Amino acid sequence: MFEMIHALRQLPDARNRIFALQDFRSLLPGHGEGAGKSVVTRLERRGELTRVCRSIYMLPDSNLRGSDLLGHVAARLRAGQLNYLSLETVLSEAGVISQIPLSRITLMSSGRSNVISCRAYGDIEFVHTNKKASTIAADLTYDARYQLWRASVALALQDMKATRRNTGLVNWEAAHEFV
Repeated sequence: MFEMIHALRQLPDARNRIFALQDFRSLLPGHGEGAGKSVVTRLERRGELTRVCRSIYMLPDSNLRGSDLLGHVAARLRAGQLNYLSLETVLSEAGVISQIPLSRITLMSSGRSNVISCRAYGDIEFVHTNKKASTIAADLTYDARYQLWRASVALALQDMKATRRNTGLVNWEAAHEFV
């Protein structure tokens, strides 16, 4: 257990990292899946690891907080799928809607729609889309802060309409500056 925590702390930028349960397998080569999970559970109980949500952990002295943390978790949870920040998250940060979603980020995803609770840290809402990366690539930029792709305001507005979300809070005058 102590060797694993020592190895994690030695990783470059360890305080800005999120670890998935499968990441620990390489640090516990002699342990089976069940034994590896019990080591992680013991480390969590001892306060050496903090569980963020199902199978996602971080070091307790992590620098990640708020929506930055949620972005990193979302990127790890669905690493094999197209995911991009959109909807209320993008529109709020651009000033197009007046309300700021607290402790929640919204993403469009090629995976199924789902809300993942990260307990005290907030929620991640994945909303399914059939859009292909090749058709929306011009409207996406990489956001290193979140480690995710980010929709343009125009694409976020299209996503709001396509998913039939409430557009009553949209300041259309401000939105036209971006479209």
